[in-house]
Amino acid sequence: MLDDLDRRILRQYQADPEASSAELADRCGTTAATIWRRLERMREAGLLQGVEAVIDWQALGYAIEVSLRVSLDKTVPRAYDEFLVAARLVPEVLEIQTFLGRVDVRLSVIARDLAHYQVLYRDRILTLPHIADIETLMHIARVKSDEALPL
Repeated sequence: MLDDLDRRILRQYQADPEASSAELADRCGTTAATIWRRLERMREAGLLQGVEAVIDWQALGYAIEVSLRVSLDKTVPRAYDEFLVAARLVPEVLEIQTFLGRVDVRLSVIARDLAHYQVLYRDRILTLPHIADIETLMHIARVKSDEALPL
């Protein structure tokens, strides 16, 4: 269970994951050794799942983001598994989410431009197995994108 110090540490850490243990200690009113031990304990418990580099894909020449809502052929026993294995192999698919309901899977896809997206859609997306229906939503603007939790 998390105590107040753990929550303070997590608030500061998610606000500035590059901060040193000493900096976090100053902000949390404790020692660097305590910060290090508590962060290690949270990593071992699976609460902290790593620190990752966030790369601006637009700076690398990708200008289009599309969300695809996919319904799968549920008469095929392994439709989900086979679809997910194949979708993971498409490098432009950044995120895959599964759902209960009319939509089974959502893919977040990037492309350099509309011509690239058209080729990607025709040659890679539509050839994924067991698609019964697909709906395309063109991304216009990111209004909020925040991984920070209310601690």
